[in-house]
Amino acid sequence: MKKILVTGGAGFLGSHLCDQLVSEGNQVICLDNFFSGSEQNISQLLPLSNFKLLIQDVTRPLKMEVDEIYNLACPASPRLYQQFPMETFKASILGSMNLLDLAKASGAKIFQASTSEVYGDPQLHPQSESYFGNVNPIGPRACYDEGKRGAETLFFDYHRQHQVEIKVMRLFNTYGPRMSATDGRVVSNLILQALQGQDLTVFGDGSQTRSFCYVDDTIQAMQLMMDTSKECTGPINVGNPAESTILELARLILELTGSKSKLSFLPAGADDPLKRQPNIELAQKELSWQPQLALQEGLLKTIAYFQSYLN
Repeated sequence: MKKILVTGGAGFLGSHLCDQLVSEGNQVICLDNFFSGSEQNISQLLPLSNFKLLIQDVTRPLKMEVDEIYNLACPASPRLYQQFPMETFKASILGSMNLLDLAKASGAKIFQASTSEVYGDPQLHPQSESYFGNVNPIGPRACYDEGKRGAETLFFDYHRQHQVEIKVMRLFNTYGPRMSATDGRVVSNLILQALQGQDLTVFGDGSQTRSFCYVDDTIQAMQLMMDTSKECTGPINVGNPAESTILELARLILELTGSKSKLSFLPAGADDPLKRQPNIELAQKELSWQPQLALQEGLLKTIAYFQSYLN
């Protein structure tokens, strides 16, 4: 049994990861300040003896003995991080420093949930790990994009200078049950609008692309990477290489929900990437991983979750 710290453990991804780690018999400490996470996401775990909730901001230093650390503590919703840019940037930079110090002190392996946003609005398609990106450092999304890029810098500097064992994964769009209903991310937004008979809002002309990976596939990749050798530091892309436009996604959600809603086109957001598709050859090689659940199947599971949420 390992003692594992999951920061952001009450969030969308974090709660699914905590579920899995607890089910395997590990002693799991979930750290969250509920800035974007929810106690409801982990309510099923609270009575269990091998689960502990620690309500704390990741920007405060930590002292404990752990074997592994998964750092998922950062708002990932554009709506939220653009509303709270300083809090978002501090979570990435100060949070990473605190956790890396903890990993150094306790000899723990540490995983960083980085993001495809480190590539910005890419000029290389699909995006591979060797691509340095095309990011606007002073735009409205920079608090998240540059925060995650800065966190990667810290992870690799701690690895080189202090021999901290690191695992850095760049996550592309992940979706599934427990997505927040209010964070404005495209999958949850479109599903809720369809279920409530509202117009489905599409920004720009809908030709921008994303690659959607179901949450269970993403969690499996995280655990596989944590179990790799010391030499496997990453960064490694994880996502679904099956690319689709936002317009295709919206029409598929209309079909799957049986909604009679119409499409409503709004101006594109500033610095909104036009293309997003991962090259996952490294994940296939190093982790023997690739996504298993097709978009339609994953959307049906997610729609069922939001139907229950609305009821």
